[in-house]
Amino acid sequence: MRRPLRLILPGLLLSLLPLSTLAQRVLLRESVAEDTVRATFGPNRAYYNHAYLSYGFVAGASREGAQLRYGRSAEVQLGVRNKWRLTRQVALGLDARYARPVYQLAQNAQKVVPNPRLHRREYLALPQVQTEGFLRLNFGRRGNAIGRYVDVLGWGGWVISSVHHYADGATAGARRVQTAERGLTYVNRWTYGAGTRLGSGRYALVGRYRFSDVFRPADQARYPELPRWVLGLELSWL
Repeated sequence: MRRPLRLILPGLLLSLLPLSTLAQRVLLRESVAEDTVRATFGPNRAYYNHAYLSYGFVAGASREGAQLRYGRSAEVQLGVRNKWRLTRQVALGLDARYARPVYQLAQNAQKVVPNPRLHRREYLALPQVQTEGFLRLNFGRRGNAIGRYVDVLGWGGWVISSVHHYADGATAGARRVQTAERGLTYVNRWTYGAGTRLGSGRYALVGRYRFSDVFRPADQARYPELPRWVLGLELSWL
């Protein structure tokens, strides 16, 4: 027997309704969110940020009285970088980071920094917070990736702590003696300089030159200045 048309039509409408609703919901979710993110954020988009780690060796000639142990004198940096693209070839950026330069002092008869006394091991550590602005020139073909680039940069910072650390051999009551003098009054609190960075993807070679002096003007007559260059490698989390 044939079913009446008035009984068949409601059943067909009910069976098609969930499929129609599901299709509308998927199309709406996919088309809006992905287009917005893709247009504004990414390694080669209008804006991008990422974390990075840098390790560099102190370089440059030492002065008599403030000679260093090269290879052990180094600076570690941990920071966040923000980049704004201006054109396909040019971008601007701003970093915020923590830096800890350490100057390992050579122990010899000419030593005067911070005093002539000789120790088994001795160094100055100057932890600081820094900001750095840079101009980036991109070159070569790339998609949505960092690619190859050259940065010209300028930086400045505040020395949040200063430590003179030294260790000596065994004494009558101990196998080894370690001493840390903090809050050094002969160290400058402000630091600044310039540099350049040559990078490809997440890796970069970095060279920075410090214009500011480590020691305060009142103490510069008796303390020779420490080397100003730091040369190292940078690794970014992209």
